Amino acid sequence: MDAETGEVLEAVGPRLRALRRRRGITLADLAVRTGVSESTLSRLESGQRRATLELLLPLARAYGVPLDDLVGAPRTGDPRIHFTPVHRFGMTFVPLTRRPGGVQAFKMLIPAEAEPPAPEPQVHEGFEWLYVLNGRLRLVLGDRDLVLPAGEVAEFSTAAPHWLGTADGRPVELLVLFDPDGRRTHVHADRDR
Repeated sequence: MDAETGEVLEAVGPRLRALRRRRGITLADLAVRTGVSESTLSRLESGQRRATLELLLPLARAYGVPLDDLVGAPRTGDPRIHFTPVHRFGMTFVPLTRRPGGVQAFKMLIPAEAEPPAPEPQVHEGFEWLYVLNGRLRLVLGDRDLVLPAGEVAEFSTAAPHWLGTADGRPVELLVLFDPDGRRTHVHADRDR
């Protein structure tokens, strides 16, 4: 094993302990969430047990972080992030986050349409926050029919029937935060200001 790999592996335990403490989770709670025994977690954090994929995968899932974040793996190769756009409902969604679970961020592109379609509201679990970057968004939310220009923000439970489209036939660009667990987006301000 080379020196760099040894340094990365030695730092895993303290990194895991710091992450657990920052999140305010006890070893007992983490053991329940991961199925890894409390003693194994303690030895892993203290460096008495070497990290293995079988131990790190459940920890990454429990914390909702990529495996690379747990081990502090050095970046290699091309530093650019290449997101794969998803095409659904005639729109393009560009994922801006890559972690599993929790709040997901997307750039959403609604194409220009000479004849915008009739709204077909949908419902699903979650909570959505959106910011109109460019264009004019038509948001049908329950019995409300709204037009949001660039710079406007909306947030709503996706359990309410909703539909998004172009308000004037021209393209629309949005920034969307979606929480499948239905938690509202909160902004925490510095109380000393």
